[in-house]
Amino acid sequence: MAASGDKLANPAPLGLIGFGLTTVLLSLINAGILPKPGENVVIPLALAFGGTIQVIAGIMEFRTGNTFGMTAFMSYGAFWWWFALLLILGSNHTLALDGAGTTIGTALLLWGVFTMYMWVATFRLTRALWWIFLTLWIAFYLLGFGALLGLPGLSLAGGYVGLLCGGLAMYTSFALVTNASFGRDVLPVGVEPMLASSDAAMPVGRARPVAP
Repeated sequence: MAASGDKLANPAPLGLIGFGLTTVLLSLINAGILPKPGENVVIPLALAFGGTIQVIAGIMEFRTGNTFGMTAFMSYGAFWWWFALLLILGSNHTLALDGAGTTIGTALLLWGVFTMYMWVATFRLTRALWWIFLTLWIAFYLLGFGALLGLPGLSLAGGYVGLLCGGLAMYTSFALVTNASFGRDVLPVGVEPMLASSDAAMPVGRARPVAP
């Protein structure tokens, strides 16, 4: 633990850009803007940046006592590892994934359920986080039902919503880094939560736009 009085860096911008950049690239493929074989480019990015960087950010959030940030970053970091390993092991035929579309769709829906309950917590955090998690659970449900029901149109829509989600995460990371560098609020992140509290238990300056 850091000594009393030591100033710790905010891990949120690091985790947010790891999540956002990887999500945008994959969503460009899901939306049909980039070709499907481009997933081979996403795999190492998911392992190194979307996965590992978010896990590191989650560990850093643990050290600052941020339960939400720790849970979010470490969970979605693990998601990217799951996604990358699924593609690697499936393409190498280590895992037999023929006919597994409905199970994959169900897994995505379960990620949507997890994201929804994390979204509920964002009603007391920044508005930037609220929008990131809102668009993320919508994207998970669209992708999940698209795979489960065999409806490519839903998966396509999920790709576009994922683009919005990833873009919001990248913006929030940009805003946090910029605001920290300038020592003042240059770019807004919406520090007033959706549900205001009568107490001042949460410091607004670190109302932690953490994310997946």
